[in-house]
Amino acid sequence: MTLMFIDQDKLSVSKTNMRYSKKAPDVADLLPTVRKRGIIQTLLVRPAAEAGQFEIVAGARRFHAARIIAAETGEPEPLPCRILADTDDAAAIEASMIENLSRLDADEVTQWETFTRLVRQGRDVADIAATFGLPDLTIARVLALGNLLPRIRQLYAAEKIDRTTIRHLTLASKHQQHSWLALFDDPDGYAPTGHQLKAWLFGGQSIAARFALFDLDSFGGAIVADLFGEDRYFADPDAFWAAQNAAIAARRAAYLEQGWSDVVVVPPPEHFHSWEYEKTPKRKGGRVYVDVRASGEVTFHEGYLSAREARRLARGETPEAAKSPRPEVTSTMQTYLDLHRHAAVRATLLGHPGVALRLMVAHAISGSHLWRVSPEPQATRNDAVRESVETCPAEALFDERRRAVLALLGLASDEPIVTDGSGHEGGVPALFLRLVELPDAVIMEILAIVMGETLASGSAVVAALGVHLGVDMAD
Repeated sequence: MTLMFIDQDKLSVSKTNMRYSKKAPDVADLLPTVRKRGIIQTLLVRPAAEAGQFEIVAGARRFHAARIIAAETGEPEPLPCRILADTDDAAAIEASMIENLSRLDADEVTQWETFTRLVRQGRDVADIAATFGLPDLTIARVLALGNLLPRIRQLYAAEKIDRTTIRHLTLASKHQQHSWLALFDDPDGYAPTGHQLKAWLFGGQSIAARFALFDLDSFGGAIVADLFGEDRYFADPDAFWAAQNAAIAARRAAYLEQGWSDVVVVPPPEHFHSWEYEKTPKRKGGRVYVDVRASGEVTFHEGYLSAREARRLARGETPEAAKSPRPEVTSTMQTYLDLHRHAAVRATLLGHPGVALRLMVAHAISGSHLWRVSPEPQATRNDAVRESVETCPAEALFDERRRAVLALLGLASDEPIVTDGSGHEGGVPALFLRLVELPDAVIMEILAIVMGETLASGSAVVAALGVHLGVDMAD
């Protein structure tokens, strides 16, 4: 590698530089030092296609700061440069990334753009991770930013949305991303950002996977991952609480078998305040209090009695029995009740196909941890194609009928009927009760809309259905 001073007019920022942009970078933090001492640290350059010219692989901010100073003084100083030997683009990109990562933290979108270019140059995740000394998972998460809609990445790059917002948008489905963008573009709408966005995505309740007391590998529900953080979240809070309550019941039974006088479960609306209790060992009648929070977090407080009970114990009196906020039903008994109720209901359902049809429609619309249906996203990167589909007569007719069904069910008119498993307000039970009141003809029309929303574009079934129905594409 050769070291030499190069005139500024012979330098330009290479497109392999991770900070390459038509917009000049912010160099306000560098200017005081450059004004006082000039450019001390060398730029990393390589020969350009034009003879005598050089491309800056790393050091774009120093170069722009030097140009500002040159404009102020009228004396452009040659800049110290290290010249890379002729090499491939991937090596130049790596050099730029390594040098920049050691100085100014690059945002995730910039990292994604650079890592993606390395992948196109033939590097795999393991190679990139080894080059930059980062875990494979970190590289994979950054590359997964490609799952975000391009416009969302553009908004982040333009600093119109912050890092917390982009982080939570990685949890969103494509449909949720489109819905969020619609709110963002609506001058009268409110697009949630930051931590409010996470609550919006999860219907007001986001439960981190780290709070689970049960085995996640055996959990049947969906779990979504945050691409930047270590947390994962439960997509279906009801499924989480069913598994979490079963685990709490099992832990409670285990404590009782260990000889604790009682195990009291404190439900989410209430809280266990340690200052209201005194530590009391098991042998003196101490209890276990299970503090359950709405966030899903559960804390086990072993060996406590209320202050009043502790005073009674100090006087030699027998402690009062704690009032459990939950019925005394073991986990085995609860399972027995649930399974027999389930068997009885589904056997009775055999004689009521009309009810079963309505229940099926309710599940297809709102889903459950055993039933998940996704709407066809009708995705395309071509704006002309998107506009053509959105304005065609067939789509207009379907949308009109869909909105009528949404209004009939009392649902928001700007959302698809099928919710990709996130559910409507009240979930399956509330929706089922509304459907029970409707006649068969209306149910069949709702079913046609649900089937239309979940019909996969480009599939063989679309072609078969078109032939069967005699669809005239000219119309």
